[in-house]
Amino acid sequence: MDLKSALQDDNISLPENFFYNVQKFKEHLFKWNKIHNLTGAKDEKTIDEFIYDAVFPISFLPKTKNLLDIGTGAGFPGMILAFGLPDTQVTLVEPLAKRASFLQFVKADLGLDNVRVVKKRVEDMESEIFELVTSRAVTDTNMLLKLSENFRDKNSKLLFYKGEKVYDEVGSDLKHKVIKTKNRHYLLIGEDL
Repeated sequence: MDLKSALQDDNISLPENFFYNVQKFKEHLFKWNKIHNLTGAKDEKTIDEFIYDAVFPISFLPKTKNLLDIGTGAGFPGMILAFGLPDTQVTLVEPLAKRASFLQFVKADLGLDNVRVVKKRVEDMESEIFELVTSRAVTDTNMLLKLSENFRDKNSKLLFYKGEKVYDEVGSDLKHKVIKTKNRHYLLIGEDL
């Protein structure tokens, strides 16, 4: 996959420095991953697919003042969304020290003023309301709804990166829509959908 071409083909509007930040991020990730095993993605093709997957929602998300990414891991999707949404304050919550340290390093190296790294479990964070709560590969939808309770209000949106089983995880009582790409189902939850 040619990441730049794929994103341009999908008309995803990104800031000028997005690809510079992505390149530096990948360099750091490959270096850190050799020592700390931050992610199972070991090659550039897989990392590019993860990046595309993380940033694609910019094509359908409303403008967002702040977002909380639960269980950011090595930066997917939260750090990548921060690159693509420089005017959005992004809080990355990651309990594992090695991953939180990596995220903090990337933030410092790239001078990302819109990123805050929180090294703890989301359950241990103080309540704060976010316009958007995201999560990828953390747990099922019901648990994510529970984990995000203290961080959203009736106006907040939730964006969960899911697989094909997403339809088994959402009931008709939940106001939502599913946006599908070739490899991903994005579950968007909110009152005014």
